[in-house]
Amino acid sequence: MSLRPDPIGSVPEETAQVARVVFRKGNLCLRLREALGTIYGDELFADLFPALGRPAEAPWRLALISVLQFLEDLSDRQAAEAVRARIDWKYLLLRRVARGGIPGATRKNKKGGSWVIQPT
Repeated sequence: MSLRPDPIGSVPEETAQVARVVFRKGNLCLRLREALGTIYGDELFADLFPALGRPAEAPWRLALISVLQFLEDLSDRQAAEAVRARIDWKYLLLRRVARGGIPGATRKNKKGGSWVIQPT
């Protein structure tokens, strides 16, 4: 795996909209992103990756997943599921949610459209 640093963007708009609807009173992950912004950057991890090879997942994202896994006392499998399924984690990790219709996995937004988490 090689590191191809990308600029860390902002929370995708659809993810932000869903998170605001679902967590009206806030949430730890939302507060962390809003208060601290980017906690880790790819530059911190550049020396750990070779110059050649397949691009790796963003190391700042993997570091945050490890922190969240520790905070919530999750197994590796549970943490992987949280990355895939939890809107608050998607918000903090700058992952997007997609519109769609998977029965049992949808939430209604204010305009009546269905939102579902896109597998990562």
